[in-house]
Amino acid sequence: MNPLLQHLQPYPFERLRQLFAGVTPPSSLHHISLGIGEPRHETPEFIKTSLTANLTGLANYPATAGDVRLRQACSDWMQRRYGISVNAATQVLPVNGSREALFSFAQTIVDPTQAGATVLCPNPFYQIYEGATLLAGAQPYFVSSDPARNFAVDWDSVPADVWAKTQLMFVCSPGNPTGAVMPLDEWKKLFDLSDRHGFVIASDECYSEIYFRDEAPLGGLQAAVKLGRSDFRNLVAFTSLSKRSNVPGLRSGFVAGDAQLLKSFLLYRTYHGGAMGLPIQHASIAAWSDESHVEHNRALYKEKFAAVMPILEPVMDVRLPDAGFYLWPRIPDALGMNETEFARALFAQSHVTVLPGSYLARNMLGHNPGAQRVRLALVAETQECVEAALRIKDFIEKNVK
Repeated sequence: MNPLLQHLQPYPFERLRQLFAGVTPPSSLHHISLGIGEPRHETPEFIKTSLTANLTGLANYPATAGDVRLRQACSDWMQRRYGISVNAATQVLPVNGSREALFSFAQTIVDPTQAGATVLCPNPFYQIYEGATLLAGAQPYFVSSDPARNFAVDWDSVPADVWAKTQLMFVCSPGNPTGAVMPLDEWKKLFDLSDRHGFVIASDECYSEIYFRDEAPLGGLQAAVKLGRSDFRNLVAFTSLSKRSNVPGLRSGFVAGDAQLLKSFLLYRTYHGGAMGLPIQHASIAAWSDESHVEHNRALYKEKFAAVMPILEPVMDVRLPDAGFYLWPRIPDALGMNETEFARALFAQSHVTVLPGSYLARNMLGHNPGAQRVRLALVAETQECVEAALRIKDFIEKNVK
């Protein structure tokens, strides 16, 4: 048995299940879950039609590099979305969702024979970063976000000796769970550090198409071009159709960036078995080629957040994120509860599930940046999210000491 498996931490939702063990919520209230970030808007019909109309592809082994038409559709989308040119033949690779790609990319990049091999992760973070790091034989170093700076990651806090051992850095913009978008000056700082220390940047951008400002979130490759790095050296961006097109079950996305890195990643995936089925490729081409359904999806989230924010703002320290479909509120001190106690009591009294923030972070320098916070995934229909917000407000008002 791989001894590294013993280092993996329980997944947040397993911890949540254990937290709620023995709790019987009121049967008079239907359950509302804001716990898991799974899109629940309807999948567009044209994507379903494209999938089912191309089932003849099941009779063929797909190429790991994907059909040239899919790679071109991804490249064309990057041009429309970010105004950048990405070579469909050498700088784009389809993947089976961003989760498996983030995990397998770490296995490709990390050299565990180097003493102290380190991977930097934002804190709080998506737990795949940690698991991918540990199973690649490296050690994670968690870099906390700063609420006072719109949850920007405090890269300046990383010691020089850690930078020297860093081989890979995970960044997430828009962030999970904070929703923060990295500005151009932060990207410049990371590129300068990458040039100095030689590490690779893996940019997780799966929430890029759900945003509330007039200006779409800046992407990593877009930032690179703005800063004169059109070769995307040591940078790979990861994106997915799951949130953008409401197809988490399709397991479809792509990576784009440094051609040399993607050449090695393709080699790894050839052996790993990372080829995308042809029917899914056809459905993906259709999805990447259409923006009207994305605009409709974005409007639904805007409506939802506009309805929920006025309910929660009077009772919690909460702000509208830059992007994504999460809220990251701080629970009131007057409740006299920590975040796990809050989540358990809320479930017991109001039949609403939220995720304790500490489950999405790790202790660094004696502090967990998820402490006293919870993550609310506003993925259900607006009416249900409003009902959940009203229950949370009522719970807080009844329990304030």
